[in-house]
Amino acid sequence: MRFLVLPDHRLGAVAAGVPSRHREPDGILTHASGRPWVVGSWADDEILTASVGTRRVALLGCFAATPGDLARVVGHCATLDRLGDALRAIPGSYHTLASFDGETRAQGSLSGVREIFHTTVDGLTLAADRPDPLAALSGGEVDETTVVCHLLAQPPWPLTGRTAWRSVSCLRPGHWLRVRRDGSHHTVRWWSPPPADQPIGRSARQVLTALRGAVSARTRSGVVGCDLSGGLDSTSLALLTAADEGCRRLVTVRKDAVDPANDDAWWARQAAGYLPDAESLVLPWSQVPHSFAGRPVPEDDLEAPYAWWRTTAAMTYVAERLAAREVSVHLTGHGGDELFHPAPSFFHALARRAPLRSLTELRVARSMYRWPLGALVRNLLRDPSYGQWLHAASRSLTTPIRGPREPLTGWGHHPRLPFWVTAPAADVCRRLLRDAAERGAEPHSPDPAQHEVVQAVRRCGTSVRLTDRLTSRSGVSYHAPYLDDQVLEAALTLRLTDRTRPGLTKPLLTAALRGTVPDPVLERTTKGEFSADVYAGVRRHRRELLELGEDMRLARLGLVDPVAVRSVLLAPHPTPRSFIPMVSTLACESWLRSVEAARERTGAAKGIR
Repeated sequence: MRFLVLPDHRLGAVAAGVPSRHREPDGILTHASGRPWVVGSWADDEILTASVGTRRVALLGCFAATPGDLARVVGHCATLDRLGDALRAIPGSYHTLASFDGETRAQGSLSGVREIFHTTVDGLTLAADRPDPLAALSGGEVDETTVVCHLLAQPPWPLTGRTAWRSVSCLRPGHWLRVRRDGSHHTVRWWSPPPADQPIGRSARQVLTALRGAVSARTRSGVVGCDLSGGLDSTSLALLTAADEGCRRLVTVRKDAVDPANDDAWWARQAAGYLPDAESLVLPWSQVPHSFAGRPVPEDDLEAPYAWWRTTAAMTYVAERLAAREVSVHLTGHGGDELFHPAPSFFHALARRAPLRSLTELRVARSMYRWPLGALVRNLLRDPSYGQWLHAASRSLTTPIRGPREPLTGWGHHPRLPFWVTAPAADVCRRLLRDAAERGAEPHSPDPAQHEVVQAVRRCGTSVRLTDRLTSRSGVSYHAPYLDDQVLEAALTLRLTDRTRPGLTKPLLTAALRGTVPDPVLERTTKGEFSADVYAGVRRHRRELLELGEDMRLARLGLVDPVAVRSVLLAPHPTPRSFIPMVSTLACESWLRSVEAARERTGAAKGIR
């Protein structure tokens, strides 16, 4: 699926070059005026439309609604402003596009799985589901400043809100794009994180309802694939999917891990016993492409560097195997950790909200993360504003990561740059953080715990969005139901004092699924670890990775030291912490080469500025 949204203006189609500068689109929706409104390509089951008079609405994605449901919503909304609240009852993950009396609304999802990008061409605002076509229309080049941000470990908001293309912007979470009749625009907030004030019983009921709706939005095809890794997140989804009346046939899929100590396989076999009617697809480690397989190959998706880049070949292989079994929808448990497993920084927020209640949890966290007592106390005494936190982050950009022995304030990890990033590039990143602080950049929520959940969900959502485009080339769409708006909002309502409980990995998810998912599944307390898979891929594909280290485009831009990069690729690594930052660097290098190759293919090679 891809689309471009045009204003209801006599020159809208001209500004967008439709159809002269693009191949003939597969689909066109029109404003009430008859002018082109949405042009692009989508499958029949990816779009739902309704119109009442001069008001038109389209949902693009997956949804549990009928044309009649949507028509009733449109009929009750006289203005664009009222549309958001009315649509929140429709489960799923979708873009919302509307044209009311000459004005348009474009909106993505809270997680960013569905995103809206926009630019201005000849004074007219154009929007799309991806930024690179807009950059081509507006003459935007690669923004090397944003590329530096992709080299960061744990990049913070608002750096994560930048696109990799100059002249193209992305909506802030919880905002929609309003385009006026004259083609100008402004953004409107429609959502803020809810207060974290509900007891676990109430939030659990909301989570279960939201998850069931999210699954139902994806079972319309009748044949569904679902990860069954053995973890709580994917196993729960598989069981909910099997119970959904729309699912006629379920195919579960699992990849074996390299590390024999990884107990995911044992738990997956136990879970499969609760799914006697499901088809089980188990992919031996020897058959699945290893990490970094197929590199370096130019990619077609030019939105931005892909954080899960090392798994591209494996993702494609799994999609092809599912497609061979006539599966077109693949559900994954991604997003479950981000929603239901508190980050280490959570304990700082808990101590300020409920000091006495936090004592037990802090003792457990200190043991788990091996925090020295003195460092923990000093951390708890700090309570920076978000701007102060950004300033502090700018000062520690190049400080070596000390790992789990470094306690965190409530706003999360300070971002870090690897040592192979050049001093000028580090200065660029440092300036971005300071500028954001001085401009008064606001967090996603004034509550640090809520901010961290939204930020983690957004990071995951971006990767799921890019993965969906990758697997869709094989005919299989990639879905993360945990990242749907309704699920996120339900999870955020839980009060902080109920988000951790001794002996339970994910108290809210466990409470939500109790009675629906068998107790043995809910009682797992271990978690698989996959660094061995990364190292196996490095060993097998070191030659290809070294090719990426030759004549690096990142080095041409002055962003990395290629000699230092090569030394890391050749060196042994006793812990994941010493190599994992290289994955982001190689993803950026691969993306820059893909942009270059695309320009050469189109005969518009202008170089990377």
